[in-house]
Amino acid sequence: MRFLYKISFPVEAGNAAAKKDGFRAIQNILEAQKPEAAYFAAEKGLRTCFMIVNMEDASEIPGIAEPWFLALDASIEVSPVMIPADLAKAAPAIAEAVKTYG
Repeated sequence: MRFLYKISFPVEAGNAAAKKDGFRAIQNILEAQKPEAAYFAAEKGLRTCFMIVNMEDASEIPGIAEPWFLALDASIEVSPVMIPADLAKAAPAIAEAVKTYG
């Protein structure tokens, strides 16, 4: 199952990481976690990483989140996401919900 991680960290922590070793902590975390995709942006004034990770079990969340918490004082949001094939597979359940509740 794919999850979207939104990882934001304070300006101060980001500045310290940039000055220390040019964001090597981020590179190390990404190398260890091997996300399907990772994108970086500024959101609401914070450095933010949007990362897609394929996980089999929710118990894997701390292993993904803790390095970001510890290295960059990050805040993290996690949401399950679907690719088009997943959405197509869900179509019968969606149709049933529309029939029952729509």
